Amino acid sequence: MRSINIVLQARSGVRTLILVTVVAALVILSGCATPVGVKQLDPKQVQRNLTKSILSSEHVSAPTAQILNRAGLAEKFSSQPADVLAQLHKGLPTANRRDELFALAELSYAHASEGGSKIYFLTSAIYAYAFLFPLDAATAPDRFDPRVRVATDLYNRAIAEALSTAEPRRVLVEERTYPLPFGEITITMNPDELDWGYFRMKEFVQAAELDVRGMRNRYRWPGIGAPLAAALQPREGLTASAYARIPPAIKVPVTALLQIEDAEEGLKTGKLRGKLELYTTEEATSVTINGRTVPIEYELTSALAYTLEGAQGYKFELKGLLSGDLKIFQDEARFKDGVFLMAPYRKGLIPVVFVHGTASSPARWAQMFNELQNDRALWGRYQFWFFTYNTGNPIAYSAGLLADALKRVVAELDPEGKDPALKRMVVIGHSQGGLLTKFTVIDTGNVFWDNAFKVPIEELNLSPEARELLRRSLFYKPLPFVKSVIFVATPHGGSFVSTGIVADLARKLITLPFRILDPFKEIFEQNPDMVALRSIKDIPRSTDNMDPKSLFVKTLSPIPIAPNVDAHSIIAVKNPDAPKEKWNDGVVEYKSAHIDGVVSELIVNSGHSTQDEPATIEEVRRILIEHLKEK
Repeated sequence: MRSINIVLQARSGVRTLILVTVVAALVILSGCATPVGVKQLDPKQVQRNLTKSILSSEHVSAPTAQILNRAGLAEKFSSQPADVLAQLHKGLPTANRRDELFALAELSYAHASEGGSKIYFLTSAIYAYAFLFPLDAATAPDRFDPRVRVATDLYNRAIAEALSTAEPRRVLVEERTYPLPFGEITITMNPDELDWGYFRMKEFVQAAELDVRGMRNRYRWPGIGAPLAAALQPREGLTASAYARIPPAIKVPVTALLQIEDAEEGLKTGKLRGKLELYTTEEATSVTINGRTVPIEYELTSALAYTLEGAQGYKFELKGLLSGDLKIFQDEARFKDGVFLMAPYRKGLIPVVFVHGTASSPARWAQMFNELQNDRALWGRYQFWFFTYNTGNPIAYSAGLLADALKRVVAELDPEGKDPALKRMVVIGHSQGGLLTKFTVIDTGNVFWDNAFKVPIEELNLSPEARELLRRSLFYKPLPFVKSVIFVATPHGGSFVSTGIVADLARKLITLPFRILDPFKEIFEQNPDMVALRSIKDIPRSTDNMDPKSLFVKTLSPIPIAPNVDAHSIIAVKNPDAPKEKWNDGVVEYKSAHIDGVVSELIVNSGHSTQDEPATIEEVRRILIEHLKEK
């Protein structure tokens, strides 16, 4: 009996030990973590949690998760998303419909993104549209509701994805009826939406899918709509002057917007109607939806970079220096004078003309153009034109082409002279382009003629064509519509690289065009004793003109700029710590780029290609803003 008691006591002791151990463990565990509690997060994680959505992570936003959790559908959505969406579409008994619409928009996008049918992209856009633009404005979400931006992005991205093909990636802009999980939507479209003046838009791609390189900043104008980039096809038989100087190779930033008739009622009946509209920045920067004015979303930077991808302009830069006969444009009929626009002419906008330098091209203005065209302080106030030329030709000849081209374009676009903005033109020239720019605002009198010929032009025996070439190249008056010029790294006193072995080699390699050589042959043959040049071989190249010791530089440099013109200098200096007399940008010395009498002069710490530098671009921006204040 005693042994039995001992055993029982031992067992009782074991049970007590186990019980004590379990209780102790529970106490310890309860001290480590309660079922509900908090922990401190780092600031970056806080922001990630606040801005999380299916667009930026693998998880839906907190408001959408709340709807799923309230309905007990969070786990089911991971395995049966279509069923959950159908259930939510019918509505939850106690949920606010606006909350449901937002959740449906995000969950539909999530399902489509994870391999679901593409029609769920379209349903995402419809739900987002219904959330953002109810017929009753009183029920619209507050502008401080963070869901507004997410819903807008869902709509924008979903429209682009819903209309996109697989391979190649293109956005189909067309009329069509699409099936939906709860019915169908018929999308109509006016065929004229594809017309862009002289062109018809085609081959649309999503701007968001273009990975831009080479640009310092990528700009997006936030708003509603799916930003696209479109290729162009000239329309036969059209001669719209506002579009005639736009090269067909450019890509146009365009935004697709699907306006849905009474989206909420359509969601109930399963019968929806939508109208697909295309917008460019020239047409509108905002749109009215259910009585509300909403900005349109655009991406101009991606369209510009897309235009320059593989652009021939880069390849022609050296060829354009060496060959005066190189055709820079295939369509010589429309662009033979070298001026082109990146957007159609618009009355009331002041032209800014970019003139590139030696062995360069208009593409080298891309960084500055991107900044200026996306500046909302300048938007709707300026239009941007470009001049290109064969940079090895005599500078006076190229300057004549520029001056004549600007006169022609102004007359072409405003034949009756009713647009005052065209009379406030700004011309910006880099390097050699700055010398061409100076010719637009000076009165040369006879000084260049007297350097080349011994008698007045009237006494030469010449054909009308040869006489016109000489008159255009050697006699200049200020263009009355140019009111401001900006010189960027301009060698007013010549360039030290235009001397010595390099200059001698350039002279041997640069060939002049027949449109210069043929008239001069005529001049030498019919007026042999009246020409200061000894032979046709003495016709200078641009590199000869920029020799600091050349007669051309010595003649041009002292000619003053017209008194009614504001001139500005931006001078590059790559060695600012050196004595001022040794300042240069690797091509041009400071004393050559500096001229007296300018309204402003800015020194930028950079090499010669300073047109890309932030300081240079900001100075041009400042000058253009100041120019707007002038009357």
